[in-house]
Amino acid sequence: MKSVKEMSVDQKLVQLAKEIIELTPEKDELPLKVIEILINDEEVQAIQDYANTVSIVRLGFNDHGPVHMRTVCRNALKMLKILYTCGIKTSLENENAGSFSDSVTAVVIASFFHDFGMTIGRQDHELYSGILAFNMIERILKTVLPESKDLNRRVIIRSMALEGILGHMGTRKIHSIEAGLILIADGCDMTKGRARIPMEMNSKPSVGDIHKYSANSIEKVKILQGKEKPIKIEVHMSADVGFFQIEEVLLQKINNSPAKNLVELFAGVEGQDEKQYL
Repeated sequence: MKSVKEMSVDQKLVQLAKEIIELTPEKDELPLKVIEILINDEEVQAIQDYANTVSIVRLGFNDHGPVHMRTVCRNALKMLKILYTCGIKTSLENENAGSFSDSVTAVVIASFFHDFGMTIGRQDHELYSGILAFNMIERILKTVLPESKDLNRRVIIRSMALEGILGHMGTRKIHSIEAGLILIADGCDMTKGRARIPMEMNSKPSVGDIHKYSANSIEKVKILQGKEKPIKIEVHMSADVGFFQIEEVLLQKINNSPAKNLVELFAGVEGQDEKQYL
C-alpha cells in the first residue's frame, strides 16, 4: 500500500508532466501516459519497496525506495521544464534522433528505475538496475508505443533511459544532457527527510555516519531558473555539517554531468551568507 508521501509526490508528478506538455506545440502526452503506468504498476511498486527495505534495514543507508525515485523524477522534470523554457535543446533533439517528449519520457523511466539494483546490494547497483529494468522498459514502451512503426522510437527512448540509469552514480562516463540531469536530480534528493528513518533506527556510532548527519541538516533544496545559467540549485541548511553533503555528493555529481555548464549551485546555513559553488 502506498504511503501518503508517495501519493502526494504522484500527484505533483502528474501535474508537472501536464505543465510540460502544455508548453510544447505538439502536446504529446507520451510522458504523462508513462508516468500514469509507472505510479500504478504493481511490479514497479514491489521492487521500489524492497529496494528501500534492503537499503535501510539491511544496509543502514538512507531512502532508496518509491519516494526517492519519484523525487528524482520530479527534480529532473523541473530541470527539463526550465531548459525548454530557456530554449535549450536536449541531446536527442540536437542529434535529430528524437523529440523533447522522447527525452522527457526517457528521463521519467530512468528516474523510476535507477535504484532497482538496491534490491541486490549497494555495490554496482546501477548495473543491476539496468538489468532488472530492461524487460520492464520494453513492456511499458510497447504498451504506449505498440505499433511496428514505433520500433525506432522505443529503441531510442530505452537506450537513453538505460544511460540515465547506468550513469546516475557518476562513476561511469555519460554523454547526454538527459542522463546528466538524472545524475544531478539524484544528488538533489538529500534533505533531512531522506535520512530520518536511518537516523531513528541506528543510534550507535558507525563508519559513514557523517552522511546521515550532514543530510539531516539539509532543510530544503530548490530547483529554480537561474540568472547566469539556466538552472539554479539552492541548498538551505540548518548547520555547517551540511556542506559535507554538498561537496562530497551533489557537487561531485554535477561535476561529472554533461549538464554541468547549465547549472548554478548555491548553498548556505539559514541566517548566513550563501556560498556559490558554480
